[in-house]
Amino acid sequence: MQSLHPRFSALHLKTLTGALLLALGLPTAHAEFTSRDGSLTARGFVETNIFTRKDEGLTKSEVIGQLEFSKAWRPRSFFSEVSLTGVFRARYDAVFDIKDKKWGKNAGGSLSYEAPGNPALFAFINQGNPPFPDAPTNPVYAGMFGPESLGANGAIPLPATGGTIGGPNNPNDGLRFAAGDVYGYQDGGIILATPVRPCDVDNRGCLKDYMDKDLDELRFREFNDRLDFIRELYLDMAIPMAQGRQELAIRLGRQQVVWGRTDLFRVLDVVNPLDFSIQNLYTEFEDQRIPQGILNVEWRLGTTKIFEDLNLQALWKFEEARPHNLGQGGEPYAILGAGNLFRALGNCWQTGCTVGNFPATGTVVDFPAGSIGIRDVNLPNRDDIGARLEGVFKGVGFSLNVLYYSSQFPSLRGVVDNAVNPFICQEGLPCFPGQVPPPNPVGFYPYNIAFDVEFPRLLMYGGSVDWYSEWAKTSFRIETSYTKDEEFANTLREELFSESDVFRWVFGFDRPTFIPFLNRTRAFLISAQIFGQHLLDYESAMMNVVQAPGQSALPTLAPVGIQDWEDNIFLTLLFQGNYLNDRLTPQLLTAYDTEAKAGVAGISLEYKPSNNWVWRAAFNLKWSDGADEWKADDNRTANVFPPFTCNPALLPPSTVPPDARCFASYSSVGLQGFEPLGRFRAGPIGTAHNEDEFQITLRYQF
Repeated sequence: MQSLHPRFSALHLKTLTGALLLALGLPTAHAEFTSRDGSLTARGFVETNIFTRKDEGLTKSEVIGQLEFSKAWRPRSFFSEVSLTGVFRARYDAVFDIKDKKWGKNAGGSLSYEAPGNPALFAFINQGNPPFPDAPTNPVYAGMFGPESLGANGAIPLPATGGTIGGPNNPNDGLRFAAGDVYGYQDGGIILATPVRPCDVDNRGCLKDYMDKDLDELRFREFNDRLDFIRELYLDMAIPMAQGRQELAIRLGRQQVVWGRTDLFRVLDVVNPLDFSIQNLYTEFEDQRIPQGILNVEWRLGTTKIFEDLNLQALWKFEEARPHNLGQGGEPYAILGAGNLFRALGNCWQTGCTVGNFPATGTVVDFPAGSIGIRDVNLPNRDDIGARLEGVFKGVGFSLNVLYYSSQFPSLRGVVDNAVNPFICQEGLPCFPGQVPPPNPVGFYPYNIAFDVEFPRLLMYGGSVDWYSEWAKTSFRIETSYTKDEEFANTLREELFSESDVFRWVFGFDRPTFIPFLNRTRAFLISAQIFGQHLLDYESAMMNVVQAPGQSALPTLAPVGIQDWEDNIFLTLLFQGNYLNDRLTPQLLTAYDTEAKAGVAGISLEYKPSNNWVWRAAFNLKWSDGADEWKADDNRTANVFPPFTCNPALLPPSTVPPDARCFASYSSVGLQGFEPLGRFRAGPIGTAHNEDEFQITLRYQF
């Protein structure tokens, strides 16, 4: 059993003990507080969560407190209703203190790469003259290249580094391999290292205002510059119209707006971004949505000549737009491992980085700062607007939705125009023999993995229908959406992205079903969903693009272009029962990604010994058999810096004289690996396939 850090384990135990003693001191009957005149109500809960992961140990050890209130005022003027509602939440996650060597200020360590191909690569770069008889084959991250006999065992420094990228600002410490939690690099793909300590301890790779949490922001999630401890705070007002037959309802303030009825994945319900750093996909949407300041106006027309019910809703999101919280490098929960990838790329741009299996498997090189990686993050800064028409027609509920908003997922655009050519030494820095620094080695290089992070504007149209079949004793629902101009990584384009319209849909049903041999008195809920996604402007080819007039394209080893799936299907199934007068609730929730061939099953048992207490134990289990399907074009075979990155088959001695295409930029010829784009093929379930967990939750509600 791992011993706890004495200071922080004591702090955590005191916090937990205090929360439980507070709960025990509260009334034993579950009843929200109500003022004497009934105008003010309040309720809340105190909760602790302990999660452990196979091979990792503790991943969550948090205490959460939440307080909700609602205050109503008497009707006045032309308002028939005026009320104020608030939800305040705070938490402390002790895992960053208890396991500080895994998730906190002492996380990570030093790294070394296997590089049997380094001597030959150095001879190639250095015009056939390796300077050392024992060039290292096991270099460390950001080391000094040289003979191991002299203790210099770094990666090969590309000329623009000036000899090394190591030093006090880029030490070989506090690091992990960016995809090491997903797989063992057995495919020979690109290897990147990511800093994993909180950004106030180690700021390498931290992206300003996007992925730059310090230790306190990790431990006390809600206490940040966005004031997230004010989870919801909004004013409701209602104005009667048409002699009371209609109503204009206004909700103003920080709130959640729910447009869909799905589990795990979303089709229409995209008004609020999500916080995936809580527990990836597996948090209820109500707790996962990030509430925002919205003006929400509904014209409730009620019954009309045609419809049994009809409402028209308009939205204006006036609070600064926010993207999804994907988690940052070093957090226990970071969906798709995107936080690791982004921080690794951020560090590459800021300080330079060691890249394994580049330009081919078995070689390791050092890139200088400002050559590859993430340069800037341009957060969304425009208001979102939307509208929805919903109603009921002959017993069938329907909605028509439109939303003009900033993408909540980031897009990597390879548009950097001031990248350094790593193969040309810079003025004032040492050069390899025969190299002369050019006057200006900085510029735009087609197909270069140097990015700005953007959140493009999107226009979504959608709709839904739901109905109940008396014959089948089942409720059915369908949701669809069509989103214009989403952006996807595309290795055929010189900016490494392209736009595509996307069609998404879901068909689901809910059915209460008696299973007598399991429960003779209560029905089980069976709920199933089929999600689909189709990219309408999908681009893929088996020939690359050569940017030289009259030069033919090169055949590729594997498909190049958009590396996400053109079509994908997700399946979900919920099976839930109730025993002991609904105090004991077993549940199975499972999902399967058909293209990634990865699945997850959440098995839980919830027990309510009283109206105040809720105990819950759960297993979250993943599996996959599609790792071979996750490999994607990783762009390392593009000729980004001609002629230095030309395919050796086009150079002497293979081709004499060198092929003319070596002196032109060309796109990838399709060498594949998991990093970086295989993450999107593996999806949120596949990238978490090593994250089996056991979870315990204890809640006192009052």
